[in-house]
Amino acid sequence: MTALVLAAVLTTSGCSVFGGSEAGNVLEEFLAAWQEGSLREAAALTDSPDSARDLLRGTQKALDPKALSAEPGEVTESEEGTSADGRYQLRWDLGDGRTWSYRAQAEVRSSDDGWKVHFTPRIVHPELGPQQSLSLVTETPTPAPVLDRDGAPLLAADNVIGVTLDREEAGGELDHVVSTLAEAVSQFDDDITSRSIRSGLRETEQGQAYTVVSLRSADYERIRSRIYDLPGVRFTNQERLLSAERGLGTRILPLIREHVADRVAGEEGWRVVVTDSTGAEIDELHAAAAKPASAVHTTLSLRTQKAAERALARVDGPAAVVAVRPSDGDILAVAQNEAADDEGTIALSGRYPPGSTLKIGTAAAALSAGATRPDATVACPATTTVGHRLIPNENRFDLGRVPLHTAFAESCNTTFAELAAELPADALTDAARSLGLGADFVIPGITTITGSVPESDDEVQRAENGIGQGTTLASPFGMALVAATVDRGELPTPGLVRGDRTKVSKKGEPLSGDVLRPLRRMMREVVTDGTATALRDVPGVHGKTGTAQFGDGSNAHGWFAGYVGEGPSDDLAFATLLTGAGSSKPAVDVTRDFLTGLQ
Repeated sequence: MTALVLAAVLTTSGCSVFGGSEAGNVLEEFLAAWQEGSLREAAALTDSPDSARDLLRGTQKALDPKALSAEPGEVTESEEGTSADGRYQLRWDLGDGRTWSYRAQAEVRSSDDGWKVHFTPRIVHPELGPQQSLSLVTETPTPAPVLDRDGAPLLAADNVIGVTLDREEAGGELDHVVSTLAEAVSQFDDDITSRSIRSGLRETEQGQAYTVVSLRSADYERIRSRIYDLPGVRFTNQERLLSAERGLGTRILPLIREHVADRVAGEEGWRVVVTDSTGAEIDELHAAAAKPASAVHTTLSLRTQKAAERALARVDGPAAVVAVRPSDGDILAVAQNEAADDEGTIALSGRYPPGSTLKIGTAAAALSAGATRPDATVACPATTTVGHRLIPNENRFDLGRVPLHTAFAESCNTTFAELAAELPADALTDAARSLGLGADFVIPGITTITGSVPESDDEVQRAENGIGQGTTLASPFGMALVAATVDRGELPTPGLVRGDRTKVSKKGEPLSGDVLRPLRRMMREVVTDGTATALRDVPGVHGKTGTAQFGDGSNAHGWFAGYVGEGPSDDLAFATLLTGAGSSKPAVDVTRDFLTGLQ
C-alpha cells in the first residue's frame, strides 16, 4: 500500500496542507487507516462509526481493489475554529491495469470527543448520496470470429439458450412438460427423449433445476412458442463462440476455439456506477469501453471442410478425411463422421495400418536404393513366400510379369513384399520419414501423429511392412502429408492458425527428383488404369489405394491417399480412411464425392 505523503506547509487565509492542525491530523489518520484496509479503525474516526463502517466495507466489497492510495491536498479551517474542510485525491487500483482517480473532500468537526470526520457518503465520492453505493460493472466484448483462409466465418459469437426444468415447479403437469420438451428439442439432439429427461431429473439434487439442452439462438426461436410457457421450464442465456453451422467441424473447431480463447476474448470494459438501495443504476462515474479483439484467421477452407463432411455423411462406420495444401502445408480440412467422433480425433492422431498406401514409400525406397526402375519387369504372382510368411494378392490375382509401374497401379502385394524384403533394414524407414511418416510436428492447438515405420533386420517383417501391414502405422494426417510431399517435392510444414509457428523434428532428407518424377507418374496410373479408376474423370488426381487388414485378418480398413495435380482443385493433397470398410473401394468412392463436391 502506498503510504500517504504529508507536508507541513502553512499558507495564508487559514489554509494549509495536512499537518500542523488537529483537524488535519484526524483526517490524515482517517485516510491512512482507510488506505491500509483498517476500515473499523477508519470508521471510528468519524462521527457515525457504524454507518461509515458499512459504507467503507460495502465499497471495498464492490470494487475489490488491489490497492487504494490517498494523496492529501489543502485543509481549510473555519473562522470559528470548530470545523475544517480537507481535500484529497483517491486512486483505486482495480487490477488488470484498471485505475480510477478523482478528487474528494471531507468535513472535520470539533466535538466533545475531539475532532471527528463528519460522515457522509461524499467522503467516498463527491457524487455519492444517501442510501447509495458504488458498483463495479464489467462489460465483456463480443468474442472475435474465427475465419477460414478466405475470410468466411468458422466460429462466430452466438447466444446459447440453456433450457432447464425444475420438477417441483412443474408439479402435477410434469408428465406433460417432459413429453412436450422431448418432442420439441429432439430434432436438435435425437438422444434427448422423455426417458432421458426423466433420468436426468432423478439424478439432479432436490431443489436444483436439470439442464435439458443448450440451444443456438436460431434453434431456440424455432421452438420458443412451444416451450416458453411450460411450468417449471426456465431459460439461461450465455454468449459463446459457436461453429458457423451446427455440426460443422465437430472435432477440429472445438480444438481451435480452445486454443484461441484468449486471442478472441478482447479486453473487458468496465464502469464504476452509483446504485440506489434496490441495486438500480442511477449514475455513471467512470467508464472504460470494452475493446473487441481482431478476428483470428486459420488455414482451413470452409468450402473444403464442408465438401469432406458431405462426402462422409453417408458412411456408417468411423471415417475421416484430411486435406492439406502441398505448396505450404496449410491444413485445409479435418473431417470426421459421428462414428469417428466417438473414437477421438482419429483424423489427426489415429494410428492404423496403412495397407497398400504405404507402397508409395516402398516404391520410393526401392527407387532410391537403385533396386528397381519404373519400367523394370517384375513378377506379380498370386502369392509369394518370404521366409515362413505366405503373402497373397487381394483375391489372389495373378499378373505374371509386368512393369513395376503396372504392379504399383494394380497394387501387387507379392511384388512389393519381395522388394521390401531385399532392402536394407532402414531403407523403408528413411523413405517413409522423407515422405512425412515418422516426422513429428508440434502444431499449436492440435495434437498430431503422422505414423511410424520401424526398421527391421528380419526379412519377413520388412516384407510385411512393405505392403503397409506388419508394424507400420499411419494416421490420415500422416498419409495426407505423404501425398503432399510427392506433389511438392519435399515435406511441407503443416500449419493451422495464422501467426502460429509449427515445430518440426525427425524430418527425413528430401527424395531426389529421379525418385519423385516416376512416383508421380505411377500414382497417376493408379487412377487412369489401376485400382482407382472410379476417379478417372476427376481432373488431375494422383493417388494410391490401400486395403489394410487388422485383428484376425477377417476385416480391413479402406484407404485412399492422393493429390490433385491440375484442374480447378490443384494444390490439394488428402487422405481418406474408412475403418472396417473391407476394401479400398468405399474410400475411393468417398474421395470421389469429396473431390467432385469441390468442383
